[in-house]
Amino acid sequence: MKTYMANPQTVERKWYIVDAKGLTFGRLASKVANVLMGKHKTTYTPHVDSGDFVIVINCSELVLTGDKLAQKKYYHYSGFPGGLKEVGYDKLMKEKANFAFIQAVKGMLPKNSLGRKMINRLKAYNDANHGHEAQKPEILDLKGENK
Repeated sequence: MKTYMANPQTVERKWYIVDAKGLTFGRLASKVANVLMGKHKTTYTPHVDSGDFVIVINCSELVLTGDKLAQKKYYHYSGFPGGLKEVGYDKLMKEKANFAFIQAVKGMLPKNSLGRKMINRLKAYNDANHGHEAQKPEILDLKGENK
């Protein structure tokens, strides 16, 4: 019996939609990262990008546990002296919650060319409006796994 090895030509990608309303920020990010990598499939192969597309709606209603909303900071360095910028997560979640979620998922993906391809299949929106109805996304229910 031979071991099955996926290749890029045989990968079938699905579209999933996740409603983030009331879910925990980090737990949802790790579940989405697994779907983007393809670890939820029986045909998972580490060196092949076999993940699916994920649309996350209502990112502005994600829940940060503990005092993370007040204490956690997002840092960005421009590369120039004195170019370190910091933004508190309270401000970031009000203005650009979808950006904060994408950055969290990006940190959970592989740090190579496969990871850079995977993050492009994540679409995050602050509200329930998205322009991907034509792809007929299936609902991915992660509410029961939020423990």
